[in-house]
Amino acid sequence: MATLKVPACVPSPEEDSQQLKKAFTGLGTDEAAIIGILAHRNGAQRKLIREAYAAAYGEDLLKNLEKELSGDFLHAMLLWTLDRAERDAHLANEATKKMTASNLVIMEIACTRSSHDLFKVRQAYHARYKKSLEEDVAYHTNGDFRKLLVPLVSAFRYEGDEVDIALAKSEAKILQEKISHKAYVDEELIRILTTRSKAQINATLNQYNDHFGNSITKDLKADPKHEYLNFLRATIKCLTSPEKYYEKALRLAINRRGTDESTLTRVVVTQAEVNMEWIKEEYHKRNSVTLEHAIAGDTSGDYEKILLALVGNDNA
Repeated sequence: MATLKVPACVPSPEEDSQQLKKAFTGLGTDEAAIIGILAHRNGAQRKLIREAYAAAYGEDLLKNLEKELSGDFLHAMLLWTLDRAERDAHLANEATKKMTASNLVIMEIACTRSSHDLFKVRQAYHARYKKSLEEDVAYHTNGDFRKLLVPLVSAFRYEGDEVDIALAKSEAKILQEKISHKAYVDEELIRILTTRSKAQINATLNQYNDHFGNSITKDLKADPKHEYLNFLRATIKCLTSPEKYYEKALRLAINRRGTDESTLTRVVVTQAEVNMEWIKEEYHKRNSVTLEHAIAGDTSGDYEKILLALVGNDNA
């Protein structure tokens, strides 16, 4: 469930673009006005605002934001203003340039977007960067990670709720055999995780737990320092319990010496229109403080205000 709050009566895109232009003009930028507009419009509305702004002023709203804003506030506002598929394509491209823990960024996109949305991300990536997402992931990713990530970003899963219990039992056995033999990059293991519907994967993992006495993620903790196994566990959690995956990502970003603003921004911006309400509930249950309280205690200024607005704070 989304946390984005859109007013009951929304001005026209032309009115919003006029107010944004006014916020950029004169002595000093009116950051409050920018947050008040863009942080309270959904994706379709933000797209219309960008189009109206370009038509009225012959200028790119994103470029004007870059001129007027700075730092983490700018980063959050640019990501938020982008179309969802454009944003994911941008995040994936930035991740391919780093390819350390940023493997997680590509994995998140592949595992938490619907098949249709992931297809749109691949289209946006192709249009913007003149090459395929699969090509860049394959080129910039090493070894075992490549064997899992390329089919993940190429996936077009069935989205229905139907499950085949007999298949779940047989594939749970396959997974257990591969893991017991430490065949963590076996083609069959990867095929199951990258092609089956999420409902079918959940059924398979339930069968795994019932028949073998441990959850699959527990059996994958054989070597806690093994980077690929950590990544494989994260992938399974992202596929089956995205709200728990993102809660942990936020917790690690906030509860550390020096906030990981990149992760904090990415999670809030990408999930505000999707399931941030469930992530907030999970965060509160896990940490005994609200996500709003944690964000307010770890950020400041306009960056704090945009994040609080996106997670649904009534005063932002």
